[in-house]
Amino acid sequence: MPISFANRDLINIEDFTNQEIEAVFSLADEMAGSLREQSDVCRGMIMASLFFESSTRTRLSFEAAMNRLGGRVISVVEMGNTSLAKGESIADMARVVGSYADIIVIRHPWEGAAKVVADYADVPVINAGDGGHEHPTQTLCDLYTLKKERQTLEGLKIALWGDLKYGRTVHSLAYALARFGATIHFRPGPGLELPEHVVRKLTTEYAGRLEKYDGVEDVDEKGLFPLDAVYVTPSGPHQLANIPAVGIQIELERGVDALYVTRLQKERLDTGAEGQEVDKSYRVVDKRLLGEKGFEDTIVMHPLPRVDELAYEIDADPRSMYFKQAERGVPIRMALLALLLGAREVDIPEKRGQPFEQERGYPVYRSDTGLRCQNGTCVTSQQTETRYIRPEFQMVSREPLTLRCAYCEHEIHPKYIASSKWHQGIAENKRYYYADSFMLGRIHPENLIIFDSEDDALARGFKLGKRLVHG
Repeated sequence: MPISFANRDLINIEDFTNQEIEAVFSLADEMAGSLREQSDVCRGMIMASLFFESSTRTRLSFEAAMNRLGGRVISVVEMGNTSLAKGESIADMARVVGSYADIIVIRHPWEGAAKVVADYADVPVINAGDGGHEHPTQTLCDLYTLKKERQTLEGLKIALWGDLKYGRTVHSLAYALARFGATIHFRPGPGLELPEHVVRKLTTEYAGRLEKYDGVEDVDEKGLFPLDAVYVTPSGPHQLANIPAVGIQIELERGVDALYVTRLQKERLDTGAEGQEVDKSYRVVDKRLLGEKGFEDTIVMHPLPRVDELAYEIDADPRSMYFKQAERGVPIRMALLALLLGAREVDIPEKRGQPFEQERGYPVYRSDTGLRCQNGTCVTSQQTETRYIRPEFQMVSREPLTLRCAYCEHEIHPKYIASSKWHQGIAENKRYYYADSFMLGRIHPENLIIFDSEDDALARGFKLGKRLVHG
């Protein structure tokens, strides 16, 4: 039975199930075989293309996709050309642009900006990249390429290479690969390891485990990246569970199905001496590497643009897939636009089971106490947006108390808590406690108050509870 995607948003890769991703690929296959015959699919519809950060492939492929579907495009390039430069909020912009267009595609340097647009616009919204957070449509292109070249997405072995800290394409891709049961090798550049909040999500919500190798030096005398960690799905026993040192060598000798290379995200790096050192130590994927044992059948992928991390000498190598990735972006985005606009429907493949994703159901905490995300590039940290955005978090752990920002997914570990109920409105009974005390377990989530600092607690009339000493 055909299923409609109409009026849905794509902000994170998790917005689509594995079966829905496969359905997008089926429609992309159909459209790729007859690009010139799709010109009536979205006729009369308008796509707003809002790119407040530099882009070539993503912006042009979206605009090419809409044009091939027979729709029209209105666009903005760079924030300085908009009223946002005058101090307008993203929410106001979203309301206005949503009244001009049938769908919005947005790229923005602030993490969580796409979610804000989706919250306030009355039309479907697609995240084309929000800071270092996620890039879900690039992940669809990446998965589509893997499916085309390897005939399956299940149980692959993928190496993620380079800037794993700021590379938003890597974050979205890692989540998707985990869902499809992949084994993931992490080979970061120095100081560019996967962020802790991404690691936590992989290991707690996809039920796999991350075998880290702290202190392991270069695994190849010729200077390749060290193998920082391997993510193993819960599908069965694995060699790495036994002897880590031996496990590394076995993993390398067995090779990988794909090497996913990313450039150094210089625009998100510290511009000081530290950033310059990272730049100097960034390694290159070249013909010599691809000639090493374990890489004979490995395809090379890259979201582009490349700088110096991918040698031009391997462009003609049949294992190099990055230009095919870019080319496949058009039918993928054609399928996505047609589905979200309700112009096409698809049959969803029968669910084969997704044992690699856990039920979440995290309690939601909305802050009225000054508690804020500490990520400086989060949309909730920007002065123009704090006027209307109420900080929102998911409580992903109580031991220790860990809150995940609903906008950028960075985590914070608050130190002080209180109950909105215990004092019953009597000022002298208002007490706060340390978050790592047993008092946290006694407070119902709907009554929980969380403070960023003791000063915040004191400013709201709370005093440190005398019934409990920290420690």
